[in-house]
Amino acid sequence: MRKKLYFLCLMVGLLVLGACKTEFEKIRTSGDPKLLLDTANAYFEEGEYQKAQTLYELILPVYRGKRELEDIYYNYAYTYYNLGSYILASYYFDNFSNTFGNSPRKEEIDFMAAYSNYQLSPSFRLDQQYTNQAINQLQNFINTYPNSERLSDANALIDELRKKLEQKAFDSGILYYDIRQYASAIQALENLLKDFPETSRVAEVRYYIVKSEFEYAENSIVERQIERYSLVIDYAKQFVRKHGRTEYVNEVKTILKKAELKLKTIEKDDRYKIKSTVY
Repeated sequence: MRKKLYFLCLMVGLLVLGACKTEFEKIRTSGDPKLLLDTANAYFEEGEYQKAQTLYELILPVYRGKRELEDIYYNYAYTYYNLGSYILASYYFDNFSNTFGNSPRKEEIDFMAAYSNYQLSPSFRLDQQYTNQAINQLQNFINTYPNSERLSDANALIDELRKKLEQKAFDSGILYYDIRQYASAIQALENLLKDFPETSRVAEVRYYIVKSEFEYAENSIVERQIERYSLVIDYAKQFVRKHGRTEYVNEVKTILKKAELKLKTIEKDDRYKIKSTVY
């Protein structure tokens, strides 16, 4: 008895679903632009974005050049965003902005185009193409709408994305250090300080530069060690002067003493005074 009741309920449910689908299909194939538009708008308001999108696609060509087109395209672009299709959302938001350049919604849409790329920004460990695109678009937004109410949001998003790029740059420098590519580590970390002068980890970055410079000198051919230990000493003294109260200072002082001792030893040994252009 229970199985029969369950089967009956299941069949009723399937019939109801089938009827709903049939109703949607009837509207979709009706060829009635007004019905399609009204239904698409109703689906949009109800959060049925996939169905709304399907119907909007059918009527976009019909309403091209008509006053309703702006509203249709506005909702159409948002269906992609609300469905999480951020690449296409950014594309259609940009299209809206270019097509309806005088629209009062242009500021909102320009922000949403940038925000869609922000949504695409991945973990700092991955390729940062969309992070850079989002930063560029957000900066363009700030430049275009300096009095916008969204200005603080745009700046906050840029700060967040730049921290991601900074983390990637830092990890890249540390990776070079860990695999003993000291010249590349130095270059990557120095570039980080140039690209992110506002970084809060400047002492940590300079600490790793000192360590990398020392290891680079240690592993250099003898003809280059005078130059490179001298550089270690310069970097270490600069670190102690600027970051004398940080947790890294004692280790840097130890590196400084080692470098000074190495340099004195080399300068006393005539064998190390051979000049060479070999790296």
